[in-house]
Amino acid sequence: TYTYYTPIDQSTQSYLSAIEGAVNNGAKLIVTPGFLFGEAIYKAQTMYPDVHFVLVDATPTLDDDTVIADNTCSIFFAEEQSGFLAGYAAVKEGYRKLGFFGALAVPAVVRFGYGFVDGAEYAAKELGLEAGSIEMKYTYTGAFGNSPDFQAKAAAWYQSGTECIFGGPDNVFAACEATGGDCVSIGVDTDMSQITETCLTSAMKMLTPAVYGAIKAYYNDTFPGGTSETLTINEDAVGLPMESSRFKNFTQADYDAIVEVLKADKDGVTSGIRRDVDADGNTVTIEDVAATLQYVTVQVVE
Repeated sequence: TYTYYTPIDQSTQSYLSAIEGAVNNGAKLIVTPGFLFGEAIYKAQTMYPDVHFVLVDATPTLDDDTVIADNTCSIFFAEEQSGFLAGYAAVKEGYRKLGFFGALAVPAVVRFGYGFVDGAEYAAKELGLEAGSIEMKYTYTGAFGNSPDFQAKAAAWYQSGTECIFGGPDNVFAACEATGGDCVSIGVDTDMSQITETCLTSAMKMLTPAVYGAIKAYYNDTFPGGTSETLTINEDAVGLPMESSRFKNFTQADYDAIVEVLKADKDGVTSGIRRDVDADGNTVTIEDVAATLQYVTVQVVE
């Protein structure tokens, strides 16, 4: 049996209350999605040693202390690779005025954004465009969920000439629909093509097979407790849903070709995609990324 529990708000105490409710109702395996669950699982894995936890997009962390107990496994995705594919495809499709509309600047969101920028840069280089040919507005709203203010901000971008915005579907989709014309949006995490016809494609993380794999391992007594795994393009764990995408110029052959480049890390393309931290663990800012670009001009919007 299974039940879906909805925390009343985005707080550690609310998450722990939902987890407590699940445990009291007999749950032996609990899946929690997102960076914000890190502190709750840090506490819950000790509070409920007989319960197993699958934590997506985070590690159990309190302050600077990270502990993955034997009853917890942590699953990450290479969001920067999925974002790269979205940025690459958007430029190959013909868009030159792009936007990244992130929510909270948590690691997964940041990686999506940096990948989107680097993918657009790589496609522009391949196409032989002039320096500065791609204009990109870039922002974090500071919160998840929809908001009239966020929708208005996204709408203002479209009205000022932005053609394609990636991220924040609750706000971007509504803004694109309200604006009309030829503007498009790019969904995030899952295939969002059915939500709106303005959705050009989606930068996907293959959440279902990843979580299913952990659940199957639990029932086979091979649960990968105490471990953290990052799934990449090489496991087909990130990508674009080409069958439901609404591309007119970017083809399946184009997609297959860039996927092979990423899988092989040809010319260091994959290893060169920026993340939230560098190889030494130092924070990478969007200004750091923008300073290295030749074809994409980034306007950071507060």
